[in-house]
Amino acid sequence: MPELIKAPTQIPVPGGKIIDEYVGRVNSGESATSIAKMIAPGGWTEPFQTPEFDEFTIVLRGTVRVEHDGGHFDVTAGQAIVTRAGERVRYTTPTADGAEYVAVCLPAFAPDLARRDPEGDS
Repeated sequence: MPELIKAPTQIPVPGGKIIDEYVGRVNSGESATSIAKMIAPGGWTEPFQTPEFDEFTIVLRGTVRVEHDGGHFDVTAGQAIVTRAGERVRYTTPTADGAEYVAVCLPAFAPDLARRDPEGDS
């Protein structure tokens, strides 16, 4: 039987970013996949990470910069990017208008699976 997800769970993070998890470990108990909508203010950044999950990101508004060991990609509204488990990456919003985007993680996101560098969240 289909399962209606009536609302996301908002996951608090530093730096003004809002994470609304619809499917995942927190909101639905799903460990295979997570789906979340993010809203990040302009100038937001997080530490580099080497996650143990693939992440599929679709930008709905603004620009998300994805830094990697070979440089960076600026992903704009209407574009998507795929990062693979084991790749060292960092997500930021380099423009003043910030960004709104959807992230799908396989397996589902969990803080310990993100394997963030020890510089802390911002």
